[in-house]
Parts: sequence; structure tokens; C-alpha cells
Amino acid sequence: MAIDLVALAKFDTPTICNTIELFQVRPRTAGYMDGRVRACFPEMAPAVGYAATATMRCALPRQEGDVYGSLDQQVARFAELAGPAIVVFQDLDDPPVAATFGEIMCTTYRAFGAAALITSGAARDLDQVRRLAFPAFSNGVICSHGYSHIVDLHRPVRVGGLTIHAGDLMHADANGVATIPLEIAADVADAAVEFVAAEVILLDYLKTGAPQPPAFAEARRGMMDALAALSRRLRRLA
Repeated sequence: MAIDLVALAKFDTPTICNTIELFQVRPRTAGYMDGRVRACFPEMAPAVGYAATATMRCALPRQEGDVYGSLDQQVARFAELAGPAIVVFQDLDDPPVAATFGEIMCTTYRAFGAAALITSGAARDLDQVRRLAFPAFSNGVICSHGYSHIVDLHRPVRVGGLTIHAGDLMHADANGVATIPLEIAADVADAAVEFVAAEVILLDYLKTGAPQPPAFAEARRGMMDALAALSRRLRRLA
């Protein structure tokens, strides 16, 4: 079954994480980045795509002296992915000394079909990148790019406490960044529809006004029973 990225993008990242839990294919504490990586533009819609991993260094110059010298090789390798790229940078400088990305890089990535950029390092040119409507995620902002250069492409990287491999399926929004296991990815969007419907059982009761503990408990049991039944079916698919 094909993976429908458009359908996945209709859900926020917490809902995707909650739905993945029902498949029981990984621990509940795995598969998402920690709070060091945050959305630069929380107002933007969820981004979904496949990781184009890279490492970056800004503290020391590269020998060739070309700040953007590896961009052509990087965007050429987007073709190796199963769909739109999400560029994922590990900043090798710790702590970051300059910005990983800015307007030129994000304009390039967007032109080549990328869906977003995620970095363990810093951002800059926020106003310009916002006007591109290009989702970006970083651990802060630094005004200069320093000696910014790409060191390696499509190697495993460690960003926000999470190891990412080239080709991993990513989902990111204002709440954070997660991976979707490829072995269940084709079923996650449909399962998320059912997950949301189960939550509605409780949420609709709470919106009726003047809730009472016994009726609240009944509505909560209804939600939990629906989620348990959904999880049983999903575990058979996994």
C-alpha cells in the first residue's frame, strides 16, 4: 500500500505519535525529538517528508572556502528519496557557533521540492524564510553563518536526541518532530482518523456543559474501549 503523505499532513504531530503508539512497534519514549528542537514558525501546517540527512560545521572554514559548495550535491541526492525531502542537519559544533541555514539555503531546498528543514543548530533570516512558507526547526537563532559548510551527506545523524537515517519518514509541526516507522506508515493516516473519532467521544461529552463524574467516567470508558479495540486491530497489521 502506498504511503499517503497528504493524508498524514492533515493531522498534528501529537496525534500521529498517539496513533503510532497503538501499533506497539516501538517504546512510547522513542521516535521523537526532544525540546531542544523547536518550530521556527509554529503557525505553519505540519510538514511530512523523507529525511535527507547531513552534517554541518560552522566554527572552522572548509579548505575550498565556498560557504555553499555542497548544496548542488545535496539537492541532487533528493532523487534517492521516496518522496519530498525534509533536510535534517546535525550541527557538529557544540554549542552551535553560527546559523546552519538562512534564506539562500531554504530558497534552494524549496525550489528542489523539499518540505522542511530541521537542525540541531541555529537559524537565521527568519523573516525571509517565513515569507517562503518553508517550515524550519532549530534550537535557536544566530545572526551570522560563520564558516558554514556541509561536511557529510546521507549519513546517520543525531538531532534533538533522536538518530535519523536518510530516508526516514518525518512528521513535524509546532509541537515537535517525530519519525513514522515505514513498516506501518501506509496505515497511520487511516488509523489517525479512528483515533480522533475515539477522542471525540469524551470531548463531545465535556462540551455539553455541567459534566458529572459518573457520566464523565462513562464517556472516558467509551473512549478507552474504542482505542483498545483500534489498537488490537492495528497490532495485527504491524
